[in-house]
Amino acid sequence: MSVLLATCVGAGAWQRAGGGETGRHAGNVVEEGAKTGGRAVRDGALTLGRTTRAFFKGGGKAARETWNANARRTGETARAGGRATRDAAHDHDGDARSAD
Repeated sequence: MSVLLATCVGAGAWQRAGGGETGRHAGNVVEEGAKTGGRAVRDGALTLGRTTRAFFKGGGKAARETWNANARRTGETARAGGRATRDAAHDHDGDARSAD
């Protein structure tokens, strides 16, 4: 939901800027934010799937360990995405792009 809102806000900023430099800058920020949101959704789905599998294969303890390991990985991904979004917001040359 927040990704959709950010996309709409970013698109509006781009249109108000007439598609100029400010619009491209806003577009880069929205793009990085959307990537971060998409990765969070992906990581959440993977965490749920892996935890469910671990529960049925190894019980509650295995599921808890799997959940915690995936939560750490998701946090690292989110922090990296936050840095990429922040860099895009502060980059006025349009060079800040995260590597996928």
